[in-house]
Amino acid sequence: MTAPAIFGRLSGLADPIRGRVLLALERQELTVRELQAVLRLPQSTVSRHLKVLADLGLVITRGEGTSNWYRMPARDLDPSARRLWSAVREEVAGSSAALRDGDRLQRVLAERHVTSQRFFASAAGQWDHLRGELFGHRAALVALLALLDESWTVGDLGCGTGQVSATLAPFVHRVIAVDESAAMLKAARQRTRDLPSVDIRSGTLEALPVAEGELDAALLILTLHHAADPARVLASARRALKPGGKLLVVDMLPHDRAEYREQMGHQWLGFAEDQIQGWLTEAGFCAARLTALPADTNARGPGLFVLTAKSE
Repeated sequence: MTAPAIFGRLSGLADPIRGRVLLALERQELTVRELQAVLRLPQSTVSRHLKVLADLGLVITRGEGTSNWYRMPARDLDPSARRLWSAVREEVAGSSAALRDGDRLQRVLAERHVTSQRFFASAAGQWDHLRGELFGHRAALVALLALLDESWTVGDLGCGTGQVSATLAPFVHRVIAVDESAAMLKAARQRTRDLPSVDIRSGTLEALPVAEGELDAALLILTLHHAADPARVLASARRALKPGGKLLVVDMLPHDRAEYREQMGHQWLGFAEDQIQGWLTEAGFCAARLTALPADTNARGPGLFVLTAKSE
């Protein structure tokens, strides 16, 4: 710090009120109105002190909507300024005025919490809708993909138009997307054209174009009911997985909508748990767990399940 800067800061910190301002802002980012409540000073006085401290680089401002928020960047100060503030802080912190400021600061923060709780109390009935409007209905669910191991290679088996592959791509090392429909693969390539970690391959689920042990995880999302021989598909997925690799299946619970066979080429009207558990055991999977998914009020199709298993 140059000599003029030192003297400027010494002059700026000569007023005890500014020391109290800095002490409060070191503890918590505050608005002018909140600082008024903490210091029990008028708005014009608080604003005047803030301007002096901001000009000296001891306070920084952040705009948010129509409000300005102030904080004291103690950790970001240069070494000389940190030493100067440490000396001043030691004197200010023990004063009766600063102790009263601390009590009032806690009340200000408590009021923030009350305001937050008041909002949630009034919005609880509409919270899901409100959050969906603000952030989309999939944001929280997609964020859960960050729990995946970023080093994994994941197989999206029966990838269709590549929606799942595109969603997975930012969270894992590589996605191998497989489908046998030329039209679906064209759509998937278009969707993932800017995602170099997505490797799209043409092939069947029964004879996957994937090397043995190439995958850390394999996904069969609403595809198994199209397979003539689900047991063979599961065996093919097992071959592609590393020992200890994870299988995830999402599909339909048993239902009686026979029209799906003609309309959409479904070969199975859902799967019973004991049925699919038997196929998994034969294929070499263990630790299988099947859970029925909560019904989506906007969905018109049969109920779904999610199944996870581990390759032996």
